Amino acid sequence: MKSENRKYVMIGITLAGVYLFISYWDMLAELLLRGGQAARPLLLGAVIAYVVNILMQVYEEKVFARAEHLKKSKRLLSVLMAFISIIVILFCIVYLILPELISCIQTLIQQVPGALEQLNLNWYLDQLLQNSGMELNLEEKFMSEIQNIAAGLSSLMGNIVIWISSFASMILMTFTALIFSIYLLFGKEKIGGQLRKVANLYLNPRWTKKISYVLSTLNNSFHKFIVGQVTEAVILGTLCILGMSLLRLPYAMMVGTFIGFTALIPVVGAYLGAVVGFVMIVTESPIKALIFLVFIAVLQQLEGNLIYPKVVGSSIGLPGIWVFAAVMIGGGVLGIPGMLLGVPLTAAVYQMIRDDSARREKAGQTVEGITDRK
Repeated sequence: MKSENRKYVMIGITLAGVYLFISYWDMLAELLLRGGQAARPLLLGAVIAYVVNILMQVYEEKVFARAEHLKKSKRLLSVLMAFISIIVILFCIVYLILPELISCIQTLIQQVPGALEQLNLNWYLDQLLQNSGMELNLEEKFMSEIQNIAAGLSSLMGNIVIWISSFASMILMTFTALIFSIYLLFGKEKIGGQLRKVANLYLNPRWTKKISYVLSTLNNSFHKFIVGQVTEAVILGTLCILGMSLLRLPYAMMVGTFIGFTALIPVVGAYLGAVVGFVMIVTESPIKALIFLVFIAVLQQLEGNLIYPKVVGSSIGLPGIWVFAAVMIGGGVLGIPGMLLGVPLTAAVYQMIRDDSARREKAGQTVEGITDRK
């Protein structure tokens, strides 16, 4: 009777919970949205800590592993070196890209008046007005222009306030995320031990084992993907710089660095960099811009058929067709973040399905062997 009563009580609580969930969904959704916005710095800090941790482990296990006199300060030095390395890399990328990009934009601005004169847009505008019979009163036209300028200035001031507010919010969120990431890096073993202790106390051992397996597979996939993607981007950027230098194409260092940076986005990233490179080179010489397109097409074939499968594809154990599908679906759902997350998530699911299939096949073969012996 007690068991039956307990079952009915649980059913009643479940139904009441479903009713409250449906009735107060709007309030709950707003609460979840606010909670998600408040947790954004923490989530960003966790992402930063995960990426920095990969480089930090290299310093701990390779550089400071044998330094016994630095045993107590090894973690501090490793965290500092990891952050300094990332800052130096980002500074070098910006230093190589920004000056030449500004120079290219200035060249484009200087060429615009000449292009407009060649097109003779004023003549086409006059013809259009004459053919359409449009005649505007000068006073009305002047007042209309004044109103448009006033509206534009008002909109510009509003946008400036919004931009300043967004920029300040972004700076504050980034600073908070960095502080949180440092706490995570210094206390990752303690936090991990606390989470395992809570899971062992409150969860079924079977569920604890499954959750541990899923998290381990996800960590393995993301770790290999990040390392492989960075390695592939460095190789692609270096090959692009060398090839453009041999072909005597302009902006070799800037375009190669930019293509290597955008290659961090799987499959489509290098094409985005190629578009920017083409626009920059065409300001110098249309012929060289066409040569650049041919060179990039050849380099992309080399990268797609040889470099990427060897460096990234084999490391995460995901066939090329699934990499392409993961990038397309992830990009369609979440944009660039979806492209970055899609490949390692798909690789983790793919690995878990393979492990489960192998386990089921092994169990089936064992059952068949026992039946045959009987």
